[in-house]
Amino acid sequence: MCQNASDATETPESPSRRAFGRVVATGAGFAALAALAACSPEGTAPRPASGTGVPTGTPSTAPASSGAPTATAATTTTDPADPAGPGPAASAPPSSPAAAAPGRQYSLTDPASPWVVVNKHRPLSPAAFVPADLVQPAVRLAASGEAALLNSTTAAAAQRMFDDAAAAGVVLVLASGYRSFATQTATYNSYVNSRGLAEADTASARPGHSEHQTGWAFDIGDGGGACSFQPCFAEQPAAVWAKANAHRFGFVVRYPWMFHEITGYYYEPWHLRYVGAEAAGEMNARGIATLEEYFGLEAAPGYL
Repeated sequence: MCQNASDATETPESPSRRAFGRVVATGAGFAALAALAACSPEGTAPRPASGTGVPTGTPSTAPASSGAPTATAATTTTDPADPAGPGPAASAPPSSPAAAAPGRQYSLTDPASPWVVVNKHRPLSPAAFVPADLVQPAVRLAASGEAALLNSTTAAAAQRMFDDAAAAGVVLVLASGYRSFATQTATYNSYVNSRGLAEADTASARPGHSEHQTGWAFDIGDGGGACSFQPCFAEQPAAVWAKANAHRFGFVVRYPWMFHEITGYYYEPWHLRYVGAEAAGEMNARGIATLEEYFGLEAAPGYL
């Protein structure tokens, strides 16, 4: 969910992933991304190679409730590399790659869980959820107010990641963090008023459907300031470094290139989501691109 890095409220004029989607749909695009190894023909989501242990074929179209892990009273040993700490465990479906994951497992529906999956089929519950532990991380900021906040676990992991990037000569900037239900409502309504409902749904998440509201997600910018929230950001040092290293700190690029028919959103190399070092590391090692595939959930290309 992109927004102007200088303002906590997204406006219809702000660059967005859906603007990129319209570029792709019109057959334009840019040469550098076309050369990426992850590219595939428009309308076809790339699948992991056989032999990786990852399910292949068409994403499940079964109702989410039939495949999503459900919270239980059981607990497992906490992963020492995962600062998420104690929390309700969740049982993963046998068909899900996550079912074989070692260590803790978490709820896919609780907004306070690092594994909560929010997409166009899975709104937050409660819709107006507010993280109880919002803090401002000690990182370079290009945002203010609520947009400079993250939940405490994400903030701590972000600080470690930003510091590691700086040691490698790459400057990451926090461009947009937490976004409240009220802010998302105003953002979405501004799109509806200026462009109509149909186009609004391609340009902004409906209230209660934004990962930014959970405190587990944020957008990054590059220290050089180039290409913020634009397709060319994928070529900037911050995006290149994050794509290669974010998993070490528990983050995934939530909306990867050409997986929009699963995630519901076009490529956002700037949008990072915390899921814990163990899950992010396993997704990276096994070539699993989306949370929907990792947890064995149905694709969510549009609202129900």
